[in-house]
Amino acid sequence: MSTPKRRPEDLRSHQWYGTEGLRTFSHRARTRQLGYLPEEHLGKPVIAILNTWSDINPCHVHLRDRAQAVKRGVWQAGGFPLEFPVSTLSETFQKPTPMLYRNMLAMETEELLRSYPVDGAVLMGGCDKSTPALLMGAASADLPAVFVPAGPMLPGHWRNEVLGSGTDMWKYWDDKRAGVIGDCEMQELESGLARSPGHCMTMGTASTLTAAAEALGVTVPGASSIPAVDSGHDRMAAKAGMTIVELVHKDRKLSDILTADAFHDAVTTVLGLGGSTNAVIHLIAMAGRAGVRLTLDDFDRIARTVPVLANVRPGGQTYLMEDFHFAGGLPGFLSRITDLLHLDRPTVSHDTLREQLAGAQVHNDEVIRTRDNPVAAEGGVAVLRGNLCPDGAVIKHISAEQHLLKHTGPAVVFDDYKTMQRTINDPSLGITPDHVLVLRNAGPKGGPGMPEYGMLPLPDYLLKQGVRDMVRISDARMSGTSYGACVLHVAPESYVGGPLALVRTGDSITLDVEARTLQLHVDDEELQRRRADWTPPPTRYERGYGALYNEQITQADTGCDFEFLARPGKVQDPYAG
Repeated sequence: MSTPKRRPEDLRSHQWYGTEGLRTFSHRARTRQLGYLPEEHLGKPVIAILNTWSDINPCHVHLRDRAQAVKRGVWQAGGFPLEFPVSTLSETFQKPTPMLYRNMLAMETEELLRSYPVDGAVLMGGCDKSTPALLMGAASADLPAVFVPAGPMLPGHWRNEVLGSGTDMWKYWDDKRAGVIGDCEMQELESGLARSPGHCMTMGTASTLTAAAEALGVTVPGASSIPAVDSGHDRMAAKAGMTIVELVHKDRKLSDILTADAFHDAVTTVLGLGGSTNAVIHLIAMAGRAGVRLTLDDFDRIARTVPVLANVRPGGQTYLMEDFHFAGGLPGFLSRITDLLHLDRPTVSHDTLREQLAGAQVHNDEVIRTRDNPVAAEGGVAVLRGNLCPDGAVIKHISAEQHLLKHTGPAVVFDDYKTMQRTINDPSLGITPDHVLVLRNAGPKGGPGMPEYGMLPLPDYLLKQGVRDMVRISDARMSGTSYGACVLHVAPESYVGGPLALVRTGDSITLDVEARTLQLHVDDEELQRRRADWTPPPTRYERGYGALYNEQITQADTGCDFEFLARPGKVQDPYAG
């Protein structure tokens, strides 16, 4: 049965186009100026296409073309599409980190959807921070919305090896520093690592978060793993355009989709995929915008119930996202954990997730493992507590060398990333594989923006000895494509006086992942003396967006949202007359 169409006067855009008065006359006249006939748009759902395409964003460079497919679908379904350019958040090029600007794109998304005559939205993104930013803003605006993932790039190739973007970059850069390969090999790798448009094709942050979006129910089924250059990606974009028009007629808003059950299923999905630690911060922030309380404890609780089934690098050993897609994609993956999901909640395409997963299959048990042959027995991220991280920290333990998951060693402390870069190879530091590398002032305020500094480099001389992993602790994040025994997101951060600010070189630290603890072995009296001597760092920004960011940003354990955006409260639609 087809969905009944809403009456034109029931559409949100009607107040711009369908009422009487001077303003409505002006809106119609200016639409004629754009070259549109009245019958092209009057009385039809107006669909905003928010496009993060940019010439400087290789993950999104194809989205200019995909927007045309979305428009095709909107027209086909009887809607009227309007494309809006929004911030691109290019992970590769934007400094100090796109995380600094995630909330800016979220604000832009929210206010754009609220202030223009639109009835629904298609959100086009995929590069790490763009997915949560678009969904955070759209959740606050609370219109019908569909997310179109940018899709993973093609697998990389070098000589006889298949490369994973990011993951193999870190690997071969360490090999170069160790003297295993030279400049000629690195020059070849430059041309083979990233071969097409699309985001990283490992289970990095981009693939993790687009999978989370699909698990939340805001994409068309199977959308998150379609390779960016596959013709199926074009068809998916057109389907998204058709779907958003139907959602407007159903008046199914994001608040109907983004429920507590949906977020718990997204957490289950991320952990079962062995996904990026960055998803912890972003899902907490996204949930907050939807009025759902999601905490670190939820991640740790769910992690103990779900096995890692996706054998995709870096948490897995072998495969990449194209393999995952043709093995069944996220529908196939979810079909193996249906007992852990809330199947009766709605998605943008179906009345229930149960309907959406009907008939989903896995076609390769090595890529998407069975429950009795998991990549890991429990979820890929562990939440740590202790006197060094009273508000929590995280570690992606499935991508670390196992002997380091219970480790005690002396700290070597770096006060900032630049100092670490300059001195990490200094033999006078006497760093051994047993040491614990500590980086501070790299958190939300200290970074600024919490850059992906958490995979601290090992000293060259240890790499040359064959050492490839050490315990590393910071209040920073790390790339979802990276790996190692990296304790991240230490909260509260050192910049605001968290315990990390009090650590000194030589202090003993114990990491115990099984016990979920991170402990600094310094007595309370000594820590109190150190705190009395501690001086807050200078302000990072005196004006502009950075000053707003510094004033409003919350800590990692609560999602790094802006306080004034995260708090509950109603915002009225503008008066258009």
